[in-house]
Amino acid sequence: MEAPGSLVGGAILGTLFSDLYARLKRLIHTNRIFKALFKDMISSLDALWPLIRPIVECNNKLEYCSKEELQGLEEVIMEGAQLAQKCLKVSQWIPFKKYKYARKLLKWDEALKRQLDILKVQETRDVKKIALGLHGLDAKMDHMNDMMIHQFFAGSSSSSSHHTALELPQLPTLMVGLDVPLRELKRKLLTDDGVSMLVLTAPGGCGKTTLASMFCQDQEVKDKFGRNIIFVTVSQKGNMDLIVQQLCDHNQRSQVPLFQNEVQASQWLQRYFVEKRHHHPMLLVLDDVWSGSESILGNFQFEMSNYKILVTSRSEFTWFGPSYHLQLLDDGNAMKLFHHYASLGDGSSRIIEELSKKIVKRCNGFPLAITIVGRSLCKKPEEFWRNTEAEWAKGSSILDSETKLFLCLQSSLDALDEDVALVKECFFDLGSFPEDYRIPLATLFDMWAELYGLDDHSKCIANVYELRTRTLANLIDHREVKMEGEDFYDECFVTQHDLLRELAIYHAKFDPVDRRKRVNIEICGNDLPKWWRERKYQPMKARLLSISTDRGFSIEWPNMQVPEAEVLVLNFQTKSYSLPKFVEQMNNLKVIVIAKDDYQSADISNFELLGSSSNLKSVRLEGISIACITRKPMQLSSLKKISLYKCVIGLTFSNEVVKMSDAFPVLEEMNIQECKYLGNLLPEICDLIQLKKLSITDHSDIEALPEEFGNLVNIEVLRLRSCYDLLKLPISIGNLKKLKLLDIFNCISITELPPSIGELSSLRKLNMKWCYKIKKLPLSVLLLDQLEEVICDEATKPYLWDLFSNALRNTRMVAT
Repeated sequence: MEAPGSLVGGAILGTLFSDLYARLKRLIHTNRIFKALFKDMISSLDALWPLIRPIVECNNKLEYCSKEELQGLEEVIMEGAQLAQKCLKVSQWIPFKKYKYARKLLKWDEALKRQLDILKVQETRDVKKIALGLHGLDAKMDHMNDMMIHQFFAGSSSSSSHHTALELPQLPTLMVGLDVPLRELKRKLLTDDGVSMLVLTAPGGCGKTTLASMFCQDQEVKDKFGRNIIFVTVSQKGNMDLIVQQLCDHNQRSQVPLFQNEVQASQWLQRYFVEKRHHHPMLLVLDDVWSGSESILGNFQFEMSNYKILVTSRSEFTWFGPSYHLQLLDDGNAMKLFHHYASLGDGSSRIIEELSKKIVKRCNGFPLAITIVGRSLCKKPEEFWRNTEAEWAKGSSILDSETKLFLCLQSSLDALDEDVALVKECFFDLGSFPEDYRIPLATLFDMWAELYGLDDHSKCIANVYELRTRTLANLIDHREVKMEGEDFYDECFVTQHDLLRELAIYHAKFDPVDRRKRVNIEICGNDLPKWWRERKYQPMKARLLSISTDRGFSIEWPNMQVPEAEVLVLNFQTKSYSLPKFVEQMNNLKVIVIAKDDYQSADISNFELLGSSSNLKSVRLEGISIACITRKPMQLSSLKKISLYKCVIGLTFSNEVVKMSDAFPVLEEMNIQECKYLGNLLPEICDLIQLKKLSITDHSDIEALPEEFGNLVNIEVLRLRSCYDLLKLPISIGNLKKLKLLDIFNCISITELPPSIGELSSLRKLNMKWCYKIKKLPLSVLLLDQLEEVICDEATKPYLWDLFSNALRNTRMVAT
């Protein structure tokens, strides 16, 4: 291309154009942050120059042509040059400025388009030539804008929401615009002349996972593949060991193979699928596959008849198979989706058509943005709608691309009223947990009690519901039965869309590292953040510290000073893990979460370092071998709550080195869920005489509780939910005079309640739903004069509790 400006002599526009072009060329080599943006600006100018040059030449040659007609375009180009120069000074470690200038570049793009429209007032002959060029330019500019945004935010998260491994994700209540893509997928994957492998690709938040789930649940697909439909979420940190574990669990295999290399993994997978297929067609869905996971895809690529693979990803894998691009919603479907979420389906909100069309137009068919905006406007007055539309009208369109999706998400946060400002802080806290992680609601409550003084669970749950209402988070509630007023949340989880998690993390980086409220560190291999490697160990003011490492992490922790940190979240994938030594200096630490990010348990060393944390109140361990934490003497003198999830108990506190009552002298609450070999721990639990709450849920290896259970004289809440093999309650349970709630939900093997049940003088709530083998109640239940509520089954209520209804007149019998 001939250098812009060289043919127009001293023309101002040509000179400015040439200067901007040359400056961008230089900046491409000197500024890595905006390199992709600058390259696309160059491409835009390359497309624009052939259109501008004849206009400039015409204005130079024709004396009656007003040079002022190009003044607006000249100002825009001058502004572009100044903006590019300012971008040069932006450091890659200042995300706020990156965000700020990315938005300015988008606005500049819109301004350029407006100036091009003004040029249409030129002479008829020139207007015709320019109009023809502008028609092509608009398409090029739109394509440039999409490419610019995609490259700039190529690191943002994908759109798949969390679901249990190999289970199909739950479909939303309303699905629009997916009928045609569904037919296309069926045509490509079900017909004889179709493909064996297909990559379903689109930006995050467009509905790839939803469409894949619809495909799996379509009747024609189920008729063809039957039970041979396997849905696996790969995710950004996907690894073959975890996928194989999921497949083994799905096929009810107890032995999980270990592979020396990828070849062995691929060979095992091929044998597995051949065995499972049994000459019937098979469909494998690999959901949320990230760029860089090519080796995982390769392990599933082998020759086998009637074997289909559907991949969802934000990236194309052309070497793997052809791509199908999921398009954004058209105007009709976009309006349907907006009406649904703006009115919550009940017509309670007044939908203003004029404003609706303007708002939906600015969402550009992006399903996630339409949902978020619709929910944020639901039940709001007309003035709020008009103000929202007016604010957006000041800038560029909201969702042409992922950058504008971020702007839309940001506007949802900005829309939070001042009186719910704390909800925004709670939203940012969700970014401290790994991608696709189901955040236990109880863990959030522990965090928020220390960070914000929210000791009342009702306030915490209100914040969660506010986030859910605004589609800033999802709430998963697996509780089969809810007792009135109870605060049992061990089966409740919060999940977050990957893009929303990215937004939360992005906000955490707006301040310099040493002044951030939250510090989130994700380490790939041994690659520590530059700021951590180069620090002089100056103290940081973070109150929440989150560190995630992958399987490649193997180095010793460098020093870090976070004296004000109250919450520490550690997520790892290695089989052994050492607590950072700087934990010993975190004197203000109150809540710690340590989670192993797969199915196999891990050993932890340096656990005794927590003994120096004199303010530590809550510990949650996930996927940990508990025996490893009791090898050295320790005492957590302030610990009030400990939660164990999918841990391996084994022979732990039964040794002479550490006794549980010595290690946790003031423990008041203990939650044990889906752990192995719990029976070894039960005698030790009986010595925790300060215990007020005990929850043991989802266990199949406990047949009886020790008689020493009666030693827990201060216990107020006892939950033994889904302890499937538990045959009876100990007689000594009658010693628990302070017990207010007894929950034996789904203890299907219990055949009777002990006569001492009547000695529970403080008992107010009893949940014995799905305890089908209990055929008769002891007469001592008549002594439960404080009993307020009983939950049982419709089938058992007549011959169990109806017999005592006259005597227990103040007791509410709930049969479900």
